[in-house]
Amino acid sequence: MVNTDAGNGNGNFPKNKGFRMWNKNDFFPEESFQSWKNYSKALSNTGTRLKDRVFTRSLDHIELNEVRAHSQHEMKKTLNWWDLIWFGVGAVMGAGVFVLTGEATRNYAGPAVIVSYLISGIAAMLSVVCYTEFAIELPVAGGSFSYLRVELGDFMAYIAAGNIIFEYIVAGAGVARSWTSYFATLCNHKPDDFRIHASALADKYSDLDPIAVVMSFIIGITASLSIKGSSRFNSIATIVHILVMVFILIAGFSKANPSNIENFAPYGAQGILQASAMLFFAYIGFDGVATLGEEIKNPGRDIPIGLIGSMSIVVVVYCLMATVLCLMQPYSQVDVDAPYTLAFVAVGLGWAKYIVALGALKGMTTVLLANVIGQARYFTHIARTHLAPPVMAVVNKKTGTPVNATMIMTVLNSIVAFFTSLDVLSNLLSISTLFIFSLVALALIVRRYYVVGETSYLDRNKLIGFLFLIILSAVASAACWATNTKWIAYVVTGPVWFLATLGLKLTVKEARQPKLFGVPWMPWLPSASIAINVFIMGSIDGPSFFRFLIWTGLLLAYYVFVGLHASYDAAKQTQASVSPSVEVSVEEGIER
Repeated sequence: MVNTDAGNGNGNFPKNKGFRMWNKNDFFPEESFQSWKNYSKALSNTGTRLKDRVFTRSLDHIELNEVRAHSQHEMKKTLNWWDLIWFGVGAVMGAGVFVLTGEATRNYAGPAVIVSYLISGIAAMLSVVCYTEFAIELPVAGGSFSYLRVELGDFMAYIAAGNIIFEYIVAGAGVARSWTSYFATLCNHKPDDFRIHASALADKYSDLDPIAVVMSFIIGITASLSIKGSSRFNSIATIVHILVMVFILIAGFSKANPSNIENFAPYGAQGILQASAMLFFAYIGFDGVATLGEEIKNPGRDIPIGLIGSMSIVVVVYCLMATVLCLMQPYSQVDVDAPYTLAFVAVGLGWAKYIVALGALKGMTTVLLANVIGQARYFTHIARTHLAPPVMAVVNKKTGTPVNATMIMTVLNSIVAFFTSLDVLSNLLSISTLFIFSLVALALIVRRYYVVGETSYLDRNKLIGFLFLIILSAVASAACWATNTKWIAYVVTGPVWFLATLGLKLTVKEARQPKLFGVPWMPWLPSASIAINVFIMGSIDGPSFFRFLIWTGLLLAYYVFVGLHASYDAAKQTQASVSPSVEVSVEEGIER
């Protein structure tokens, strides 16, 4: 599947003239939106168009060439593996330890939060490896959105895209609010002192946070100026942050009291897994590194080192940090908002809270920077396909960065950060993240086992059947856990997952081999990633799923009335101008 350039009805971009000069065609250049008559006709063909988009996949060379060309200018290739490692560490480290460890320890897992971090870390590492293979073969700004367009089709990619954007907005808002909490403690105030309480608003949306808004805009402007400059700032700030963590570990272990972890798992296995679901927030960000593919000098070498290396560092440090917190204080006394700062006060090292708070602020600053860089590049590639307004796809000629997308994402981050409390944000984020990670693992299996023109109909049907059983067993296990079903249920769901994965391995021919880096133990590793991600989702509370479904419903409404018709027009126009044979049908399994 291919797409037309944005800008006007002929598929050409107008010159980018800035915010003040935008007009209707910058947002809706497609034929379906040129008049009410055209739009009515498009709506009357919704069924036909929807079938086309559901069963149409993109191709590697389309994502790498034609779609990228829609941004007018190329992003600058200035990054190497060293930059990626620090981007990965900076994107992830800070948000987890300094934002959610307190709540996960006190309210869910107790000292067993160490195990929760390890479970989430293993699940995240499985996803990292899946992302790495894709990122090497498709080094584009779209990240997982592009991977899903190529393997699962345009419609599934759109659903994922909406949740990707949602994920990044929630992550940015959550970290921005936590930045305010730590800044308050650094100034000898309580975490909520710098927020404004608006009693007229609903609970959990009434503590207004203007500082979070200011920080979001400072970071957004920085990210717009230069990717290499942002990388240098990120590297320096992350190194300082690592040094602070080393101090925390040394000083914290010097005040360790082993009796604090004698009641290791006060909330049982249920609490450990609930904490694991929440702590997935801690590993958000690594997927943003994959969106830097267009700006990496040597993707085949640099991406594996950057992604896997940074996540390995993060998992080890997180587990050590959780250990030292639990040894310093009884879990029932851990502060939910600023756990490390107030833990040092509790053990008589009050002066250390300033170092901890300063380090936390630096860590959260790099997380905010990496977050807005990643989400802007996602949004840029989504806009290239016309599933979002194509003016957001423009890459600034001077800076080589997607300025429009960066500033729009900054505004959205700021709105959410201004109103919404952290506990609401964290659970919503975990659902979106787990959902997307599961889809990427699923897409990788499809990529390896299904190639148009090579995979037989029999193998295709067996692949569909085995994937259905893998997903069904994972969903059933998660449902059993959520409803406290007796362990005997897992005697059924576990073997179904195992036999389905084994059947896939033994009876379906692997149709594609990776060019440079391949996920080992195929299909066991991505199948395990699907099972773990879906299982952890079973520990997330019901209201969060309800909010998730509302968001997905809004995405579908936008798709039916806008996104479907914009992407359909764009794809058909460019298909006609490039080649009538580049579209691939998932349904038929043949090129046409």
